[in-house]
Amino acid sequence: MTTTPLATAGAATSGAAPEKTPENPSSILGQNDFLKLMVAQLRAQNPLEPGNSNEFVNELAQLTQVEQTTNLANASELSGAVQLIGRTVTYNNASGAAASGTVESVQSSASGTSVTVEGVPGVTLSSITEVN
Repeated sequence: MTTTPLATAGAATSGAAPEKTPENPSSILGQNDFLKLMVAQLRAQNPLEPGNSNEFVNELAQLTQVEQTTNLANASELSGAVQLIGRTVTYNNASGAAASGTVESVQSSASGTSVTVEGVPGVTLSSITEVN
């Protein structure tokens, strides 16, 4: 299968200006991005030379595998954070100084898992240096 860049996927061959290339500052393709790319490839495909359907099936299988691995990693991280509730931790606060306290709760968001330590929300697991 020949891939077509997103910037030209919607451009006509009659000399129309190519569309602006989408920005992706994190350089991470999610499931929706992958599906948009696949639809753009299908639209730009020459009907007289269709793409190999096996390649699409393989790409979808790889996407599913990556998604499942990511979900497992997120669940594992969340489980580990929940086990910290009630424990005393030492962590580096926003200014880089060491602070400590008891973990009160866990938060999970698109940006990752964090904990609240004695009223201080948003303490990332990577900033925790010691667990007592």
